[in-house]
Amino acid sequence: MQIYLLIACDRLEENQEKKLKNNLTDIQADLQSYVDENANVAGVSLINDCDSEYCEDWQLGISQTVKKKPQLKFPINLFNDLAKKYQIDCEVGTLSGGTREPISYFGHEEGKGDSYMIAQYLDL
Repeated sequence: MQIYLLIACDRLEENQEKKLKNNLTDIQADLQSYVDENANVAGVSLINDCDSEYCEDWQLGISQTVKKKPQLKFPINLFNDLAKKYQIDCEVGTLSGGTREPISYFGHEEGKGDSYMIAQYLDL
């Protein structure tokens, strides 16, 4: 199953948007490091479409193939760490034929993501 995890970039308050823009380079570097470190994992790729001046148009995160529950632990922990460090929220969902289907939200405002519960939502 192909999943994605994205930084929530839409419906942000002005101060959240400013903070996200100020931390964009660091967040991109953290995501790129994860992708580089997991290059041997099937289907791990960076989603980095932040060309617009408007945060709500941004798509920033990763996609990854998962087959078993334990494979969710590392990407969920990564995004939990990012949420804590940068006070952001995240979205996780499935990716099929280029279409994203959101499954769960977690992070600074939504609360810590639980890989076990998300695995249940994904029917893994």
